[in-house]
Amino acid sequence: MDGKITNIGIITSGGDCGGLNAVVRGAAKVSLAMGVGAYIIPNGYAGLYNLVNLERLTMLDEERVDHVNSSFAGSEAGHSRVKISKISNPDKYKQISEGLEKFDIGGLVISGGDDTGSVLVDLAENGIPCVHAPKTMDLDLQTYSVGGDSAVNKIAHIVEDIKTTGRTHNRVMVVEVFGRYAGHTAFRGGIAADADCILIPEIPVDFDVVYEHMKHIYTRRILNSDVFSGMYSIVVAEGIRGEGGKLFTESDSTDAFGHIKLEGAAKYVRRALEKRMKADPEMEAFMKASGMYVKGVLEIPEVRDVAPGHLVRSGSTAAYDVSFGKEVGGAAVILLMNGVTGVTVYGVVDGEIRYMPTKEAIRQRYVNLDMVAFHEQMGLCFGRKPVVYKPAFKNNEGEYVERFL
Repeated sequence: MDGKITNIGIITSGGDCGGLNAVVRGAAKVSLAMGVGAYIIPNGYAGLYNLVNLERLTMLDEERVDHVNSSFAGSEAGHSRVKISKISNPDKYKQISEGLEKFDIGGLVISGGDDTGSVLVDLAENGIPCVHAPKTMDLDLQTYSVGGDSAVNKIAHIVEDIKTTGRTHNRVMVVEVFGRYAGHTAFRGGIAADADCILIPEIPVDFDVVYEHMKHIYTRRILNSDVFSGMYSIVVAEGIRGEGGKLFTESDSTDAFGHIKLEGAAKYVRRALEKRMKADPEMEAFMKASGMYVKGVLEIPEVRDVAPGHLVRSGSTAAYDVSFGKEVGGAAVILLMNGVTGVTVYGVVDGEIRYMPTKEAIRQRYVNLDMVAFHEQMGLCFGRKPVVYKPAFKNNEGEYVERFL
């Protein structure tokens, strides 16, 4: 153990989500066990940059850490979206170092996603010891990240709950969820909620395919119901694209890391479906056969778009995220104390602390399209003509065997 570090700082950054308080608590608890002070550096990288100007920091001693509730989403440490390298001050890294020296902080545990990780790489290259505890509800890092399971569960519950209003009014419900340029949370949340259609950034949307799938399932359900009741559910990732890679977003502004702010994907889907319904000569006959048609009032089925937004990253935390968060937070402290920095903890497995270079961990990971083809076998629509699933087989020794199909 490197005895030079007497205090560590804990930073959470980027988007908030479930499991962050577990990281904070895990890091603080291990610090206490190792006789090391653990300070919260508030407000993410903005707080780190302004550390030299702060009069005090909160130490997570035995009393204070009791008030960090691992099951609450969000972060006791606070967040901001600040890219240190974009700060115009030429002495910014010197200022950060002076702030750390002021509070005798010898290393940082930093929890965040790819943007947070990129700043961590930058800090490490400028001589600031830090270890990354991976966090992103988007699940797009090379490793599992705190917040993913909590978000997927929230999405699944929201989509399942919203089916009640969908069935009552015979609606098509379009639920838009976070995920930026990767569709993991929409994919897994939609599957868990028995959604009919899942639209993700990895697959350019063919709305004619979506419409035909919707029309077949929606009309069958209603016409076969003894009370003419049914609905159709779509989960759409905020970063979906059309042919040519064009984003369906109503915004043209960007955040501190240069990412365009994504909004309006569900509205775009709603309008695309409504347009096709109005142009479909069979839709009027269906509406009349089901007893819904009222000329000039209700001529096509209702399509509603819903964006639960920050509710997906709020409230309670899934048990898996609490366990994982505590483990990577605590492991990050142990790595710091052993002089291992500039890395991302990706798990504690059978007592082994496993880590990788943060540069590698923050490479964006996308939904595997073979998995999409697997679920297309079950009748799910992904906005494309279904692809034939061609499985490979691997035994428990990691060896590939001949295909059976």
